[in-house]
Amino acid sequence: MTHRHLVLAAAAALALTAFAPVPVPAQPAQPAAAHKPLDARSQAIADVVTANHILADHGVVDGFGHVSVRDPTDPNKFFLARSMAPELVTTADVFEHDLDGNAPAAGTAKLYLERFIHAEIYRARPDVNAIVHCHAPDLIPFGVTGIALRPIYHMSSFLGAGAPVFDIHKATGASTDMLIRTPELGKALARSLASHPVALMRGHGAVVVGNDVQAAVFRSVYTELNARLQAQAMALGAKVVFLDPDEAKKADETNSTVIGRSWELWVRKVRDK
Repeated sequence: MTHRHLVLAAAAALALTAFAPVPVPAQPAQPAAAHKPLDARSQAIADVVTANHILADHGVVDGFGHVSVRDPTDPNKFFLARSMAPELVTTADVFEHDLDGNAPAAGTAKLYLERFIHAEIYRARPDVNAIVHCHAPDLIPFGVTGIALRPIYHMSSFLGAGAPVFDIHKATGASTDMLIRTPELGKALARSLASHPVALMRGHGAVVVGNDVQAAVFRSVYTELNARLQAQAMALGAKVVFLDPDEAKKADETNSTVIGRSWELWVRKVRDK
């Protein structure tokens, strides 16, 4: 190779080096942004939305029914959606109510006529932090026949405490549209509920309470399911063997420690839709 050829080869190599990509030092991986937990009030509002969607998914509520959660920062307030179908509730639809049923921030939004169910039960029951009102069809027969709703299996063991029936006609002595549309009717329903987790409402539906939203939703799902199973068992014509009081108490103590398992599953299901 001549001197001229060597010079040309060196020049070509230099040109290739000039256009070669410059290696970039690897950057350290950035930590994923931590999910910021909601404050207590925001979490309560989110729980109202989630509970509505879960109960709609289970058919406990349909276009009607409602769920509330007590304000964790003020026991004299609670969160409840505006008047709308439960499955459509979003955080923007949830407003804070006081124990007189007022929701100042709601403005012109239409409120549930039966918000007094929630207001008066919260007033009467400091232990209650979440309330469900539903019209589940399987519950209706037990509110009108005199046949008691009793725990037929361990998942509904909380019914061992009994499920009284509220009769609005007896409470008022007059005919009504069956709705709890005044504080006085709310107080009467709260008296009928007393210390029980569930009260049936003749010709109307039921009210279910819990010390938190997970318990209230759990009880609502399994109250409806128990009613369906009890009716099926009774239709077979044989004597139905219910949980006895001691069995119900022990099963309820066990179930209360694992309610979160159902909640986690149900939340995943409605979020994946």
